[in-house]
Amino acid sequence: MSTSANGNGALSPTRPTEISKLDRVVIRFAGDSGDGMQLTGDRFTSEAAAFGNDLATLPNYPAEIRAPQGTIPGVSSFQVHFADYDILTPGDRPDVLVAMNPAALKANLADLPRQGTLIVNTDEFTKRNLTKVGYDANPLEDDTLSAFQVHHVAMSTLTQGALADTGLGKKDAERCKNMFALGLLSWMYHRPTEGTEQFLREKFAKKPDIAEANILAFRAGWNYGETTESFVTTFEVAPAKLSPGTYRQITGNTALAYGIVAAGQQSGLQVLLGTYPITPASDILHELSKYKNFNIVTFQAEDEIAGIGAALGASYGGALGVTSTSGPGIALKSETIGLGVMLELPLIVIDVQRGGPSTGLPTKTEQADLLQAMYGRNSESPVPVIAPQSPADCFDAAIQATEIALKYRTPVLILSDGANANGSEPWLIPDVSSLPDLSVTFATEPNATDGSGEFWPYVRDPETLAREWAVPGTAGLQHRIGGLEKADGKGNISYDPDNHDHMVRLRQRKIDNIAVPDLVVDDPSGGKARVLALGWGSSFGPIGAACRRVRKDGMPIAQAHLRNLNPFPANLGAVLASYDKVVVPEMNLGQLALLLRARYLVDVQSYTKVAGLPFKAEELQHVFTDIIKGVEAA
Repeated sequence: MSTSANGNGALSPTRPTEISKLDRVVIRFAGDSGDGMQLTGDRFTSEAAAFGNDLATLPNYPAEIRAPQGTIPGVSSFQVHFADYDILTPGDRPDVLVAMNPAALKANLADLPRQGTLIVNTDEFTKRNLTKVGYDANPLEDDTLSAFQVHHVAMSTLTQGALADTGLGKKDAERCKNMFALGLLSWMYHRPTEGTEQFLREKFAKKPDIAEANILAFRAGWNYGETTESFVTTFEVAPAKLSPGTYRQITGNTALAYGIVAAGQQSGLQVLLGTYPITPASDILHELSKYKNFNIVTFQAEDEIAGIGAALGASYGGALGVTSTSGPGIALKSETIGLGVMLELPLIVIDVQRGGPSTGLPTKTEQADLLQAMYGRNSESPVPVIAPQSPADCFDAAIQATEIALKYRTPVLILSDGANANGSEPWLIPDVSSLPDLSVTFATEPNATDGSGEFWPYVRDPETLAREWAVPGTAGLQHRIGGLEKADGKGNISYDPDNHDHMVRLRQRKIDNIAVPDLVVDDPSGGKARVLALGWGSSFGPIGAACRRVRKDGMPIAQAHLRNLNPFPANLGAVLASYDKVVVPEMNLGQLALLLRARYLVDVQSYTKVAGLPFKAEELQHVFTDIIKGVEAA
């Protein structure tokens, strides 16, 4: 095969093909966990972002670290949805499925719609691999796949042939077949290629022979599409018309890390992340460890309790303490979060939710930690709770959480989840001048109201009820804090029942009085909608996409989304009362619905899912349509 290139060294088509213009496409790469599907999908996504498409992604990892090769539990997939308009989800079903082996085919075929495009690596469809997943016959040789547009590609053989002169062994050469698949798909959809080649050279800079092998495989995939008669049509998806500005592709975990870095800079405080690695939160540690030059200190502790202890200790010392984890880690950190409530110190606690209980589904998404975040500590121990709605929104959530923590002197819990953490979308990089001033004032003088010249740690701001923050060692500001109940003002240990009642109510009032934005309702019908779809967290995209579909069918529906879960927005009660029916989709068994019913006495209708996967817009469309019809018929 010959490689065709333009003046910049980029691959470009030379064989005339029919070009089909599309407004959106959903592609799913699926293979064994060792086939590099996450890297392949991420590179295709990066090139789509560079091209200017709007996009959303859904990586799906095996729950086992080393699942048996070629089995369904070992299947890894990456779905990318890219379009020439603003999109909200990674897509319900793939238009194109790339299956690298029989397990990938069997695990994903049910999601491929009729007439969908199926590209299979025929080399892996051996009798042994077919038997592993329960195929009695080869589906490539019977009518199993007759409903689809199937392309048989011997990717392993073609990759090895392209690398025959490199000196690589057969095993190492075959590992490059994911780049062959990426090259083929890049040709089909006119994706840029320079970025991928540069990425491979940088990724394997210490192994230039591996870098060049991957690049050769990538080019071979492109050239295969260019020269084979199997593919007679290529596709184009134009750039999206996004708001003016500079964009980059970003995942939720990276956005959280950037938000923490920005918060540190805006506050002027050193940031210490005390944490213990746990899926799917570990990338926050990995990302923040890169920014020592921004006064970021990362500490990988020996366990979850030590991680948050270090973070709270940093806050006591005048820094911004941060800890990150998932649901099982929140359970272990709960005592120290309660200590932070008693000490009234700023602390950022990030919970990237996953399927549970216990170890549960480490790589799958869920929204089932809400009640734990609200009440998962002993006694009355209130903390603000913030839930970002998308990967890009994680940046803003981190900024808001820090602003609240510093202003009100309290731990704040950020509830992200696996879909936000690993998913990606374009992020409009903000103007630094638009970020809020988060600077704080430490106590420097004695503040006792009795003229004693002492420093009393629990003297409060009359507006926020926040106590003063004194850095240990400041001359003349010796004071006592700890886990035992304190006398308001002086901070002395107190077992007085009236004081305890006062302090419990005061701490609750401080959280209740936190100023959060009013809930915004999206209702293009101008108030005609009688049904409100209300969500929180990463369900924003599927709910929004479903509402678009319902409105397109001529039925009005309103949508609202909660970022602030404690305290709720001040206007939430009025919003709920203004609709005949409120439906709350959640990836749990109805936790927000329970809170809303208890707080506002509104009989919200709960729709739940705990499959470890996000909602699909299509399923929510049917739910909303049935509810609207029921309300109209009543």
